[in-house]
Amino acid sequence: MGRVFAFGDGISTDAIMPGRYNLTTDAAQLAKACFVEYRPGFADAVRPGDVIVAGSNFGCGSSREHAPLSIKAVGIGAVVARSFARIFYRNAVNLGLPVIRCPELVDAVREGDEIEVDVLSGIIRSGGRAYQGEAPSAVARRISEAGSLVELIRTRGWAAIEEVI
Repeated sequence: MGRVFAFGDGISTDAIMPGRYNLTTDAAQLAKACFVEYRPGFADAVRPGDVIVAGSNFGCGSSREHAPLSIKAVGIGAVVARSFARIFYRNAVNLGLPVIRCPELVDAVREGDEIEVDVLSGIIRSGGRAYQGEAPSAVARRISEAGSLVELIRTRGWAAIEEVI
């Protein structure tokens, strides 16, 4: 359970994580820089489990992994959007940041609304209603459960991926 942080369409990786902050992979430093210029104070306002709800093409722009990593590091529990830029979506999955497509939800919630996201089923609850988002694939679930693709392969080997394909 968390609160909604609402964003519009076309939020780029540069808005999420400005290029000049891409000099580190330290999670604490990345968390501080998450939306630092686009939405000052964002990192200080987030509580663990809060959810970003965004419009179309969230994560467009460059392919930097720092953007989804900073969102995960700041404590966001999931990102729900009308649609995602393909490479951002894949980077988020590989880093263990839950991302769910749910066009219906975007216009139904507002900044600060309470929200609950079941990242395994894709079911999202807010305002007494339930919305069915796109559930993650079996591979994405396995990656999320391990924390990241690297962690999954490190602990279970490539066989962990091949078992679900």
